[in-house]
Formats: sequence, structure tokens, C-alpha cells
Amino acid sequence: MSVMDLNSDVGESFGAWTMGDDAAILDSVTSANIACGFHAGDPSHMAATARAAAERGVAVGAHVAYRDLAGFGRRFVDATATELADDVLYQIGALDAMARAAGTRVSYVKPHGALYNTIVHHEVHARAVVDGVRAFSPDLALLLLPGSLALEFAEAAGLRGVSEAFADRGYNPDGTLVSRREPGAVLHDEATVAARMVRLATEGVLEAVDGSLIRPRAQSICLHGDTEGAVRLAAAVRAGLEEAGVEITSFA
Repeated sequence: MSVMDLNSDVGESFGAWTMGDDAAILDSVTSANIACGFHAGDPSHMAATARAAAERGVAVGAHVAYRDLAGFGRRFVDATATELADDVLYQIGALDAMARAAGTRVSYVKPHGALYNTIVHHEVHARAVVDGVRAFSPDLALLLLPGSLALEFAEAAGLRGVSEAFADRGYNPDGTLVSRREPGAVLHDEATVAARMVRLATEGVLEAVDGSLIRPRAQSICLHGDTEGAVRLAAAVRAGLEEAGVEITSFA
């Protein structure tokens, strides 16, 4: 039997602004990537999301980002290695305080947006993220794109590296994600998305935008909480995987 984790970006509401339906999507996933205030979220939403995850037995992960609240963390920030490592450490610590108050803890880290994509190839920032995570705890897992430099550096530093695939995103033939500025970047049809993830979990392959097949080594599947129809997509993916005999459980 195949085993797969389902993760989602949650806790991204801020002040009076609401993003996504965290309570509903947490019913489908096994790992929650909670925003830590740098790209989205605030202390009250962090605490509430941690409590909701704990109530459902969902693992809590720190969704760390560049300091870019206005740009939702989707813009590169030319931070020094020390600044970025400290920012990562700060965000993990803040969320862990909220998680422990809710009766759980941070068990992994997943970078967000521009930071996630930058550390695929940017050596300085990839090492800085790893340094920030390790400074908090060498026991934390790091959830990343397969083939990224940060994944390589994490494993060399003794951290557990976990790779993921994206249910609602299109892929280039080289295994990178299609830019959100391009057609086919985001997928919305639940039947298509569910079928793609079942094939990934059972056969290990995904179809890229050009029709070629790629083989991402994924232990987790991400369902973006801010994608239109995210709750439906998450439920469809989980139902499809369970019907195919895939065990759904958190890697953390």
C-alpha cells in the first residue's frame, strides 16, 4: 500500500481580511503549513489555526517566508544570509509558542512563495534557510521541492528532507512549477486534480504541460488553501487516494 501526506497552506488571514476556509480544509489534510506573520497571518490567526490543527490531530508546520507582507511573500528579498536565517528562526519560534499553547508543536518547516522557489537554486539563501531551521531544532523536517539545493543542504546538515508535489499546480518538463503568470499554472477541475494525484501516488508519475511524464519523488501532496475551490479539491484528492488504497498520514 502506498502512503501519502496531504499538506495545505493555512492561517493566511490577517486582521479583518479572511483568506481561505481553514476549518474545512483541515478536515482533509494531515499537515498544516501555518503562516507565521511575514507573508500573511497574525498572532491571533496563528493561534487559532494551531488550535484547529491540534483538535483534528493535524501536524503543525511553520510556513516561513521573506519579510513581504504587502506582496504576500511572492517577491524576492535580497536579505543577507544572517538576516534570512534569523528571520526563519524567528518565525518558527513564534509559531511554536502558539502551537505549544494549543497542546501541539511545530514538527516541520515549509518555505512559502518566492522563498520556496528561490532556494531551489540560490545557494546563499538555501543555506540560510537550513541554518535557521537547524538553529531551532535539528529534529525538524524541511518540506521542499524535489531536486532543490535546500533539500540537498538540509540532508547534509542532518535534517530530514521531505519532498512534495502540488495537486493544483502545473509542471514544466524539468519538474519546476509553471509560473503563475503563464497559462496552465493553476488547476481547478477537481476530477482532473484527483486523478493526477492518484496516478502520482500509485505510479509515481505526473504529466507536465507539454504532455511529457515526470517522476517527482513526493512524500507529500500540497493543496493550496487560497486556490479557488480549495476545499472541494482537497476533499476530492483525499477521497480519490483512499479509494485507490493509499494510506493518508502525516510524514511528521
